[in-house]
Amino acid sequence: MAAESSWNQNMTKTIVKHFHSWGYQAFKYLVYGLLAYNVALFFQEESLAAQVTFSSGFTFNSIIEAFSSTIDTGAWVVLLLLFELETYVLEDNKIHGATKWSLHGVRIFCYLFILYAFYGYCTKLGLLNGFSVTTITDLCSLGGNWQYMTTLNEYVPLTQENCQTFSNAGGLFSNPDIQVITNSDDMFSTQGLAWVDVINAGAWLFVVFMLELDVRIQLGRVNSVFWTNYSHLIKGIVYSILLIAAIFWGFEGDFIDFWDAFLWLVAFFLIEMNVFEWQAETAQDTPDAPNE
Repeated sequence: MAAESSWNQNMTKTIVKHFHSWGYQAFKYLVYGLLAYNVALFFQEESLAAQVTFSSGFTFNSIIEAFSSTIDTGAWVVLLLLFELETYVLEDNKIHGATKWSLHGVRIFCYLFILYAFYGYCTKLGLLNGFSVTTITDLCSLGGNWQYMTTLNEYVPLTQENCQTFSNAGGLFSNPDIQVITNSDDMFSTQGLAWVDVINAGAWLFVVFMLELDVRIQLGRVNSVFWTNYSHLIKGIVYSILLIAAIFWGFEGDFIDFWDAFLWLVAFFLIEMNVFEWQAETAQDTPDAPNE
């Protein structure tokens, strides 16, 4: 037993030393920086799409629908940094009083935006339900400001020069209210992307709940035997769903969504490693029980 205890302590010291290496920390903060840059990329993409879907102007409710990815990613970046503070930067004895309540206040603010962004993904899916089979067969016959939807958040203005480049095989779907048209294949692909957005956003809500539970347990404020026994299984299922979503985006050719999903998986893996290190340090500081 003494030899096993000594081996565990040495392994714990090795783990802690590894996580404090400058190379690992530089990589971690590089990932965080890339995620922050993605906020700008999403804003650029959604701004172009909003010029089509909300050409008549914005209301307060439509802003979240038009910029759901931008708002969602921005709130998640702030939340990620809060988890970094709690699980790595701040000492346990510092997370109390004004610091504790400041963290909670900003976290609640982020959660409101994340939940609202989730609602935005759902309404964007609802927007696609406004499309229906149309009797239009010739795209070149359309006048006005009609746009062709190639995929989610991507529209191309129809002109006499490009109207023949879009296929009408399988029939066309249109939404006259916003003057957007697409074919059956692109409609099916876009609906798939919209559903994956909703499922992905829901899975991430579950991830943040799991991490909140990890932090509360580590700080000694919550005790859950069930979570201790089954957390690895549940996390495996949730992160698998997120990985499948990332792979789907990769095959669909939506690089920004794929890259963003990949970075988020890496980022929260790093946060999970922070929690693991935190637990290792706690175990290192806890004296072994006396042998009987």
